[in-house]
This record gives sequence, structure tokens and C-alpha cells, in this order.
Amino acid sequence: MSCLRVAPIVEGYGEVAAVRVLLERTWTELLGGEFVDVLTPIRCVRTKLIRPAFGGGARVVRDEVVRAVSLAAHKLRDRAADPLPERILLLLDADTDCPRDLAPQLLDAMHAAAPPEVTGCVLAKVEYETWFVAGAETLREYLELAGAELIPTDPEGQRCGKQWIAQRFAGAKYSETVDQPRLTAAMDLRASRQRSPSFDKLCRILEAVKR
Repeated sequence: MSCLRVAPIVEGYGEVAAVRVLLERTWTELLGGEFVDVLTPIRCVRTKLIRPAFGGGARVVRDEVVRAVSLAAHKLRDRAADPLPERILLLLDADTDCPRDLAPQLLDAMHAAAPPEVTGCVLAKVEYETWFVAGAETLREYLELAGAELIPTDPEGQRCGKQWIAQRFAGAKYSETVDQPRLTAAMDLRASRQRSPSFDKLCRILEAVKR
């Protein structure tokens, strides 16, 4: 039986509401897993974990990352009576930072609080909403797309994210807390994986559990 337990750490209220849907769909629909137990997400404001570095770039606030990961590890220990393969997943927006530069720093800090084999870090490039852009074929109920408008084939490279979604959002103004779970439930996961390397990274982290 292909099962998994995940303790997610996210940055926004939208992700708090959406990450369970994201992980359940990715694990069962896309990767063929049978069951994933997603614990209540830990919300940690990005500016507490990552701050501007002197001279440019970004630096990881190690103590804050360790604190968040330690809390996630404690939540997993509380489920020790019902053992499953476990992952602590840190999911943040890359924003203007380079995931290749930032992710190793975050992982290094995570490993101070939990073993490498149970930790994973994904930086959505550019934003969580970039994954919606990548899988927008199945979001026409929510987006007003012109008949001839094409879905960006490289939404990360074109830096399509929240603004792209908000400009095309049908009806009321786009709201992360209200709409991220709904769009996560409807987005085309396979297209998102094909067009978004950062979403593919999430899939590969989860796939590693099944090997």
C-alpha cells in the first residue's frame, strides 16, 4: 500500500487552505499513490525565513527555519502510533530569488532539525499561481481566456504568476484564501508538471518516497 504522511510548512493563508488539496491530488491522481495524510500546515511568513542579504540576493534566517521544522517534526512524532513514511515539506514562493541558490540554504537549515531523508524543499517559481498558469487548460471555468489565447508554454521563464491569473480571473477579484483551493482542485496536474520545473520538483520529492 503506497501511503505517505506530510507535515507541510507554507507561507500564506492561501497555501494553508490549498496544500492539502495539492498533495492529495498529486499523490493519488498524478503519482498513483493510495493515501496521503496531510497534517495541519504550519504557516511561517516568508520574511521571517528569508531576508535580503547585504550586497544583494537573499539569506536564510536559520533559527526561524529550524524552529518551523522542529515544530513539524514534533507534529509527526505525535502520530508515531500510526507509522507511515514521512516527509516535512517546506513550500515557498521563489518570487524574485533564484531557487537554485536559495533551496540549498533552506535545506541545510532544515537538516539541523530533521534528517535529510525526511525533508524536502520546493520553491514555486515564480509563485504558487505559476502552477495554475501551467495547468490552465482546465481552469476555463475560473479564467476569461480569449478564444485564440494560448496557455504560456514556459510560465516560469515568462514570469507568469498571480498577476496573470488576477488579470484573467472571472467574476470577483482573485483571492488567495478563497480561490487557491478551488483552482488547485481544478488545475491540470500533468500539464503543470510538463510546463513547470518547480512543480515537477515537488512531484519528484514525493515520488522518491515510493521507491
